[in-house]
Amino acid sequence: MAYDIWFNGKLIPHDEAKIHVLSHVIHYGSSVFEGVRCYKTERGSGIFRLREHTQRLFDSAKIYRMDIPYSLEELEAAQIETVQNSELESCYVRPVVYRGAGPMGVNPLNNPVEVFIAVWEWGKYLGDDALERGVDVQVASWSRMAPNTLPAMAKAGGNYLNASLVKMDAVLNGYSEGIMLSTDGFVAEGSGENLFLIRGGTIYTAPVGFSLLPGITRDAIITIARDLGYKVEEKSIPREALYLADELFFTGTAAEVTPIRSVDKHVIGSGQRGPITEKIQDAFFDIIQGGNDTRGWLTKVRVGEGVTA
Repeated sequence: MAYDIWFNGKLIPHDEAKIHVLSHVIHYGSSVFEGVRCYKTERGSGIFRLREHTQRLFDSAKIYRMDIPYSLEELEAAQIETVQNSELESCYVRPVVYRGAGPMGVNPLNNPVEVFIAVWEWGKYLGDDALERGVDVQVASWSRMAPNTLPAMAKAGGNYLNASLVKMDAVLNGYSEGIMLSTDGFVAEGSGENLFLIRGGTIYTAPVGFSLLPGITRDAIITIARDLGYKVEEKSIPREALYLADELFFTGTAAEVTPIRSVDKHVIGSGQRGPITEKIQDAFFDIIQGGNDTRGWLTKVRVGEGVTA
C-alpha cells in the first residue's frame, strides 16, 4: 500500500510525489536524508529518537551548505504528521532534503532545496530470523572512503554509492552484508550499519574518525551497554580481530541489533547470538517494543482513534 508523502510543506498523494529529471540530486547525488522508525509498543506508538535524527539531518545539510527552508521543530512535526496520516502503528520514516531543478553543473548553490518525508512498512532489514540466528558476512573488497574525501559524518545520498558496492558484492557472494575497512585497514562499519565486537566481556567499536556515520542507534547501544555494566571502548580494530571475537553485532535504524554468526566463513563464538548481545537486544527491545522508555527516546504518536503512546 502506498501512503501520502509530505512534500515541501503539505501532504500529497504518493503517486504525485515527483521531481524533474534535471534536478541536481539526480545528476550529482546532492541529498541528505535520515532513516527513522516508529514502533508500536505495548504503550502505543512512538518514534525512536526523533530529535536526534532530525538534528543529524540538519547537521548533514549544514555540511553541504543546504539551507533547509523549515525549522527543526517544523520537520519533527511533519514527520509525526506523515506517520499519523498513514495510520501505521509501526513504520519506517524517511525524510530527504535535496537539490532540485535549476542550473546544471556541479555548483549547486543556485538550485532550490526541497524536502519530502515518506513512510512505509519495513520488516527486519537483514531477515526475519536474523535477530536470533545472526547473519553471515564478508569483509568487503571496497574500503570506506578516506577522511577528507567525502564527509562521512553527513548522511548524504552520494556516500551510499560506496555502501551499494559493498552490499551488492556481499549479496552476489552469498552473504547478508559486508564489513568495510578504513583506508588504513582497520574495521570501519557495514554498508548501512555500525559494528560492535565483544572480546573477554569488553565491547569495542571503531571511532567515528574512521569515516563512520555517527549512528544514533550506535549511541543508544553504547548507553544501554554501559548501563548494563559493560565496558565499552572506541578503538582501532584490526581485521583479524573480527575472526577472534567472542561476539559481533550490527546496529542501525534498519538493522536494530543484529548478531553476526560468521565473517569470511570464520564462525564467531558459538555460531549464534551470544549472551551479551542477547542482553543488549533485550534491553533495546524493552524500550522499542515494551515502551519502557526512561530516557525520553520515544516521541508519542497518535495513530488512528484512541491509539496513543
